[in-house]
Amino acid sequence: MIKTDILIIGAGPTGLFTVFEAGLLKLKCHLIDALPQPGGQLAELYPKKPIYDIPGFPEVLAGDLVANLLEQGKQFEPGFTLGERAETLEKLDDGTFIVTTNKGTQHHAPVVAIAGGLGSFEPRKPILDNLAQYEENGVSYFVKNPEQYRDKKVVIAGGGDSALDWSIFLSDVASEVTLIHRRNEFRGALDSVEKVQELKHLGKINLITPAEVTGLRGTNALEALVINKEGEEFLLETDHFIPLFGLSPKLGPIGDWGLEIEKNAIKVDNTLDYQTNIPGVFAIGDVNTYANKLKLILCGFHEATLMCQTAYQIINPGKKYMLKYTTVSGVDGFDGTKKQAPKPVVQAIV
Repeated sequence: MIKTDILIIGAGPTGLFTVFEAGLLKLKCHLIDALPQPGGQLAELYPKKPIYDIPGFPEVLAGDLVANLLEQGKQFEPGFTLGERAETLEKLDDGTFIVTTNKGTQHHAPVVAIAGGLGSFEPRKPILDNLAQYEENGVSYFVKNPEQYRDKKVVIAGGGDSALDWSIFLSDVASEVTLIHRRNEFRGALDSVEKVQELKHLGKINLITPAEVTGLRGTNALEALVINKEGEEFLLETDHFIPLFGLSPKLGPIGDWGLEIEKNAIKVDNTLDYQTNIPGVFAIGDVNTYANKLKLILCGFHEATLMCQTAYQIINPGKKYMLKYTTVSGVDGFDGTKKQAPKPVVQAIV
């Protein structure tokens, strides 16, 4: 039986940042994740993808952000159960919880924080007769290592942020990048759309709209795509086809825990602390939903911070906690180390 103060289900960026915020309150954390390594989607799907909306980082690679979060929380000695899926939740008579994984590992904690991101997920695949024949042999649904496409011909299909972002990024890696979308309009960020149009004019991206991929060709590996543009079909030679149509999220076993679910997400009270309908169980990050919810990493960080304040009260009933800014108090690690904030410089006014 693994015992901890806060049991975090999901070791993505929100779960990892929870370790730090809980550590400031002297609370121990243990994380469960079905993936074999921490980092969630950032580590599993696009570790080399740049992220632009993390405060203080004009640009940071997803994998580097994960590494930084792990380093930030390391001083608070979190535990990990990796490669196992949280299967069941049992509430005991004393109000604490036991969470058991699909491999039988039991975890006991007074507070459970579900930070499972999109949950278990599958890529939305195009409907093509011979798609499976070329999967991992020219067809991929994620970009894990951009160097795989160095000096290759790449075709990306999709109209959202991922399709736009990877088209822009790979324009400096691949010998040829083609972006195909079934509409002339894109759903992604306006600045990304403008950047794609700029790269098109510079000859660095081939843009084919409105159009769809209707067939795949190749003897052993992918060699060409059949493109339908406004009723006319033609062949387009390529080495790689990356359809980026988003993910189909599934809560998995968590959906059977008696939590209030809305549109495949967990409803929480965002007026206070992101607690679910089960007292002591919280949901933070992309896995939750509430009015005006935004699925952004920085929002998950905010939710984790407020959640930890209530978790402290649950674990230490009646005990008051005085908020101290790390710029003043520094950070005390569980290993006895201390990062002391510098003394303020007092300047006399004459």
